[in-house]
Amino acid sequence: MAAGAHETGTAVTALQVMRDAPVIPVIVLQEVAQAVPLARALVAGGIRMLEVTMRTSVALACIEAIAREVPEAVPGAGTVRSAADARAASRAGARFAVSPGYTSSVGHACRDLGLPLLPGVATGSEIMAAAEDGHTELKFFPALQAGGVAMLKAWGGPFPELRFCPTGGVSPANAAEFLALPNVVCVGGSWLTPADAVSTGDWARITQLAREATQLQRR
Repeated sequence: MAAGAHETGTAVTALQVMRDAPVIPVIVLQEVAQAVPLARALVAGGIRMLEVTMRTSVALACIEAIAREVPEAVPGAGTVRSAADARAASRAGARFAVSPGYTSSVGHACRDLGLPLLPGVATGSEIMAAAEDGHTELKFFPALQAGGVAMLKAWGGPFPELRFCPTGGVSPANAAEFLALPNVVCVGGSWLTPADAVSTGDWARITQLAREATQLQRR
């Protein structure tokens, strides 16, 4: 558990978000009513850093509900693509942001808001742009399609000080291989919140998947 991150309402850093558990769940919600029980199910399984993607019309309301009703959780906003997205996420109560790519406008907006950002990168140039703006914790996305474990090993040479959260194509079958790398702190994945479990309210299944995720070994 990251120091300080467990305290309700306290600020977290990008590194604390990554270190809290081996997996950050990538969550897509279609109904606001699903948000609180889902968050409680994940927290019960030991997963507290919750990336709610801004891919649906109810995402911001879901973040707001989690922030208000599940104090043990640390809600974050995923698919942050603009400064406006970052501002909206912050107003809703998000305590960190995750982007699919990187632009300085998104980075500067998050910095001005005090919102820790895990910027998405898939190339050396994107890594350099994000690092130039002060980001040392990065989301490697889409991880499997952009080179997977081999790419992360290659980046360890020119970027030894940077840490990654590979997301995209990561699953229980390959998560351990990613987590064994010295420059990987955690992984992101949607397998903790299967759509069928969310739609039917099978919260016990989600708690069990979260518990299993916390047992993944990191280097």
